[in-house]
Amino acid sequence: MPCTPETIFSKGTRTTKEVAYVTAGRLIQQYQQFCLSKGIDFIRIQSVRPHDDTTLFCSAGMQQYKPLFSDPSHSGTVANSQACLRMGDLDEIGDGTHLLHFTMLGLFSFREMTVGNAIDFWLEFLGTLGLVPDHVTIHPDRLVEWTPLYGARVPIVPDPECMWSDGSISGYCTEFYKDGVEIGNIVNPLGTCIDVGFGAERLDMIVNGTPQVDALGTLRETVMTIVESGYRPGNKEQGYVLRKLLRRIHKMGGTLNHPFFKEEVERQKRLRAKYLRLRDRHSDMSPDWWFDTHGIDLSDIRESMEE
Repeated sequence: MPCTPETIFSKGTRTTKEVAYVTAGRLIQQYQQFCLSKGIDFIRIQSVRPHDDTTLFCSAGMQQYKPLFSDPSHSGTVANSQACLRMGDLDEIGDGTHLLHFTMLGLFSFREMTVGNAIDFWLEFLGTLGLVPDHVTIHPDRLVEWTPLYGARVPIVPDPECMWSDGSISGYCTEFYKDGVEIGNIVNPLGTCIDVGFGAERLDMIVNGTPQVDALGTLRETVMTIVESGYRPGNKEQGYVLRKLLRRIHKMGGTLNHPFFKEEVERQKRLRAKYLRLRDRHSDMSPDWWFDTHGIDLSDIRESMEE
């Protein structure tokens, strides 16, 4: 039976994770209803499978819409909630703001909404949550043009870092901050489109006081998100990332009630024993040779021997 807010509410007791799921689910539902009230189509995507081959996992809600940004003949506006995974945040997890996987609340307009329209939309939605940004940032090149769009509703801070690019599509942006944390931004790709992303978990943390999970909890939830998106441990691409995360959980002294975790722990034991048998005979071989020939990641083996 799938885990939904309804099934969780029917239980007599709820774990911290379940409570967080419910409150975050309510926030996503509220955003969906807000978009629909504005006549904007909405879709929920819970898989982190990428929409193209430029990334191993979906890292932003706009990924599936990239062709539409570049098509001058297309116009329209859509919204979504997209499960995202960004491995670049791996070393930052547990700090209370960074997550490996998260849900991005997105709004995408192709030559239809203006920056001013998007600002009004988001200030209104945040208002329904009882949230007013402490300040927003704007690139100096757009300060004169975009400042009046806020209508003195929010303090404005110039920031030369307010630029966004995926390598092929780029634009100036304006970022929203609360309690020192960026909660979302509005990008103006190509100067003609709108790409908005707000982190549901960060909004939930600020609006509902839902605590962020610790580093181990984040790793466990990320592993399960990858597994539920249809991936298995392996030596390449997504499977390799999954193995590394399982290994990190074990290294940190954590556990996970899933066969993949138990299999990985046993696999590491076998590889370590194999390495100890072979290392003297092949002491001059490179890390690439060890991995390609025996499937041994020397960084993992040496870390395990230091534990």
